[in-house]
Amino acid sequence: MKTLETPRLILRSFLWSDLPSFNHYAQKATIGPNAGWKPHESIQESEAILAKFIEGQEVWAITSKRDGRLLGSIGLHPDNHRRNPRARSIGYVLDDEFWGQGYITEATRRVIRFAFEELGLDLVTVTHYPFNERSKRVIERCGFVYEGTLKQATVRYDGVILDEVLYYLDLEQYQKIKHLI
Repeated sequence: MKTLETPRLILRSFLWSDLPSFNHYAQKATIGPNAGWKPHESIQESEAILAKFIEGQEVWAITSKRDGRLLGSIGLHPDNHRRNPRARSIGYVLDDEFWGQGYITEATRRVIRFAFEELGLDLVTVTHYPFNERSKRVIERCGFVYEGTLKQATVRYDGVILDEVLYYLDLEQYQKIKHLI
């Protein structure tokens, strides 16, 4: 997995040494439910997920350039709503201690550039649940175009059925805004 840099961040492969910090934010009730997963209940649960991140090589650890601290994660995944192999979906999580500082916007913009300029993708998508206003603001700041709301699209870990708000950024749109991001 290629390491990516921004002015304040390093996006790198996860390491086993990230486990304590990963578990710290993954167990918070303010984090997982916004992304559709239950808060981790044990270090062993976090360890199993971290193993998938390390093996899968599609999720970057978001770390601070200043002190190396793990802030969250960002991934570029196959788009579950499309069969297009040249489309990927961005997903991200940030420890709530770092909310409101622009880190996810910065990381997302870098992953978008990587997706179009280095991977040669045609389409990058992102979704959020209707209640997740913070994620909506990040998505809009990154230039994504609202595609629609998929009603009753997913069942969350706790059985709640949720809509998904869908956005896309295609190559043509990216070319128009890349100087802004």
